[in-house]
Amino acid sequence: MSKPRVEIEYCTQCRWLLRAAWLAQELLTTFEQELGAVSLLPGTGGTFVVAVDGVVVWSRKDEGRFPEAKELKQRVRDLIAPERNLGHSEAHFPPST
Repeated sequence: MSKPRVEIEYCTQCRWLLRAAWLAQELLTTFEQELGAVSLLPGTGGTFVVAVDGVVVWSRKDEGRFPEAKELKQRVRDLIAPERNLGHSEAHFPPST
């Protein structure tokens, strides 16, 4: 059985690559055992959509804003590992050292 795949489609015209890459890193770090891949898909027209195996978990157009890392992780978790407790990884930003 293959592991779930996440796709993050971002607008290249809006220069949202860094935001998409950061969220991809957050998902890969949190779900390193559960995810098969996180792909970044260049798009246009203000798009910013996150989908798990084709199921949209976040759309900037529908939500009216970008996701916080915490809420995106919760939505991905609800699909791929609902029994999983995210614990300290639900923080918005990595702890400072």
